[in-house]
Amino acid sequence: MDNFLILERLDRLERLLIANKEVLTFEEKCDYTGISRSYLYKLTAAGNIPHSKPNGKLIFFEKKKIVNWLLQNERKSIQEIETIAEPVR
Repeated sequence: MDNFLILERLDRLERLLIANKEVLTFEEKCDYTGISRSYLYKLTAAGNIPHSKPNGKLIFFEKKKIVNWLLQNERKSIQEIETIAEPVR
């Protein structure tokens, strides 16, 4: 088996493990959301993203809160808007 396939499988396993966790570390959060480290530091420093610092240094994220944060400010599709706007007969 070549190195590329091994690395690809390892990456897939890592993603599966992260998907089953309820609490994510800083690095796992970056991988899970695709948010860069520098931007995530800015978000946490400004208090714009839910996080915990149980010992004052390490940062942890509750996955459920992160998903809710990612999905805030939802935009409805045109079809959803049209369905809502249809007059009731």
